[in-house]
Amino acid sequence: MRLSPFRMLCAAGLLAILSSTMSKNPVLPLFAAHLGAGPQGIGLVGAVSPLAGVLISIPGGLLSDAFGRRRMLALSALVFASAPFAYLLVDGVWGLALARFYHGLATGIFLPVAMAAVADAHQQDRGEKMGAFSSATLAGRFIAPLLGGLALGLGFDAVYVLCGVAGIGVFLISWRLPALVEKSPPRQRPPLLQSLRETLASRSILAGCVLEAGILFAYGIFETFLPLVSLERGNPAWVTGALFSAQVLAVALTKPFFGRLSDRAGRTGQMLTGAALTALCCAAVPWVSNLAGLAVLAVGLGLALSVATSASQAFVADASTREHRGAAMGLLGSIMDIGHSTGPLLGGMAAALAGSAGAFVLGGTVLAACAAGVFRATRQPGAAT
Repeated sequence: MRLSPFRMLCAAGLLAILSSTMSKNPVLPLFAAHLGAGPQGIGLVGAVSPLAGVLISIPGGLLSDAFGRRRMLALSALVFASAPFAYLLVDGVWGLALARFYHGLATGIFLPVAMAAVADAHQQDRGEKMGAFSSATLAGRFIAPLLGGLALGLGFDAVYVLCGVAGIGVFLISWRLPALVEKSPPRQRPPLLQSLRETLASRSILAGCVLEAGILFAYGIFETFLPLVSLERGNPAWVTGALFSAQVLAVALTKPFFGRLSDRAGRTGQMLTGAALTALCCAAVPWVSNLAGLAVLAVGLGLALSVATSASQAFVADASTREHRGAAMGLLGSIMDIGHSTGPLLGGMAAALAGSAGAFVLGGTVLAACAAGVFRATRQPGAAT
């Protein structure tokens, strides 16, 4: 049975994130240490992949507006298919950092362009379809550590060969995507700088991006410092891992539903409600003392994330035109990565001053401030709803 273009995109997204996540979790810090890296080197290797996403997401989205989604997806698929084998050639920390940067380029291009392609092809059910695509990538993120941990028993090379197999799968699917993904192509290619200027001039697009950055800022703190709090409460590491697995599962299972809800009830109220609940769950962590409470907050935060992001990503897509949608989704991806990376950094500073409670309160406060700003921006005339 021939798969529809949307299902092909979902399959490619699952394999792409499976490959990317398996290359770092749990193998990356262990491989870096094996190569002689100390704590600073391990931190450097872990940071370069998000940095690649920040740098490439906007150019990748702009180029997809100018030259088509399929071409940029195929380009990123080529990187997915080749990057895992670069790890087999490295013999030092700097080589590993370069391999991570190269691999990060693939994710930085693929996700915004694929989301733009989904948004292009769906209007009435855009939130539902974007949520379903996101769930497919989350499935890959959920499976990756399990497969990577099993393959690690055979050595580092086995993990990266398995990543390469998944990457080749992305390549084969992406190159077979039909032209139907390019629904209603633009008659003229917009100049890249003009496209970027018009995207940055949209108050609604910027509002959606700021909210996503705030959400990822808070989540970056949550995922970094919850293991420490859990350990302080006397929970073993596997229990903390189970909390995160349950959280990812909650998001993956509910995103299509909440996306469909935003299609019917509107984006703005849903994304602000989800952001408020996310901020509350993050700020409440220091005051929960038992495992059951931490489990409720972990799953609750996952559900709040699902409520917010299933609406906010579609909100950005709605606010952009077909000619500039790649730029809008690229901007969203870049700003999300900035929020995700600065959260743990500033959270660490807050924790140094006020303990782990300071980090969680900072995450909730910053997200609440972002939500308040977005609420004000979307209440003004001309803002998307």
